[in-house]
Amino acid sequence: MRVKNSNFVDYVKIFCRSGKGGAGSAHFLRDKTTAKGGPDGGDGGHGGHIILRGNEQMWTLLHLRYKKHIFAEHGGIGSGNHRHGKDGDHQVIDVPLGTIARDAETEEVLCEITDHGDEFVMVKGGMGGRGNAHFKSPTNQSPRYAQPGIDVIEGWYILELKVLADVGLVGFPNAGKSTLLSVVSAAKPEIANYPFTTLVPNLGIVAYRGDRSFIMADIPGIIEGAAEGKGLGLRFLRHIERNSTLLFMVPADSDDIAKEYKILLGELQKYNPELLDKNRILTISKSDMLDEELIAEIKEELPTDLPSLFISSVAQQGITELKDLIWKKLNE
Repeated sequence: MRVKNSNFVDYVKIFCRSGKGGAGSAHFLRDKTTAKGGPDGGDGGHGGHIILRGNEQMWTLLHLRYKKHIFAEHGGIGSGNHRHGKDGDHQVIDVPLGTIARDAETEEVLCEITDHGDEFVMVKGGMGGRGNAHFKSPTNQSPRYAQPGIDVIEGWYILELKVLADVGLVGFPNAGKSTLLSVVSAAKPEIANYPFTTLVPNLGIVAYRGDRSFIMADIPGIIEGAAEGKGLGLRFLRHIERNSTLLFMVPADSDDIAKEYKILLGELQKYNPELLDKNRILTISKSDMLDEELIAEIKEELPTDLPSLFISSVAQQGITELKDLIWKKLNE
């Protein structure tokens, strides 16, 4: 479930145009036995829609990066003998689960795609015009007019991906998030001892006690000021919005663990205060460098309003207890 760094795109702006409805026909019946028949004009075909469809096999909006213009097919015109014009083909855009569509001009959220196979008509095609047969009446036996088709709708739209996961890892760069994900799941994120190794969210399925599982997201590191757009902050904070539980990670060698947690919490609050309503767990990573005395000292300083655990991904310390706690939080 690894998303390659170079291929992860979570924001695109595309120009969409629906299909125009075909014109109705103003035809009259004429054949070798009928010199002056009545109106028999068929309706025009409907224009094609632009449709978003959820696809659980997709993890990125990369396929839309170089396809900025998406047009649906126009409807065909009606013809004699009540023949309808052909409906225009829809343009279906497959998107990853967690994609939000917005009108680029008004910023209005049009839809959120969260389930596989979900479909939403983002830009509606024009209706076909009615043929002259519809307008025949006792007072007008020979209407010589038909409706034109409804015109296209076009404009710019923004598609934004927010990663769908049960648990989001929150921490400063180099807090050990990628290492934890690599230990508890089959994901293989890039790991190195320098900030911003992770440049895209990585997802991993964590197996839990038999056939149960949950999805964990390694979200790129936050820095102080992320909510104001410093560093890569704003781009990644949106991915935290979809996680039901937030796992805060502060390394054991931090100068002040409680302060670091407060800063992380503050960045989330500034970005979206609703994030504070989510379940929270605090983990002190890289704890294999601590002895029992140091752990006891640190415990005294930790916040008391959330559960905390000392773990070491490398030494496999506290990992089972962490999974148990996460599962409990997910099912509260």
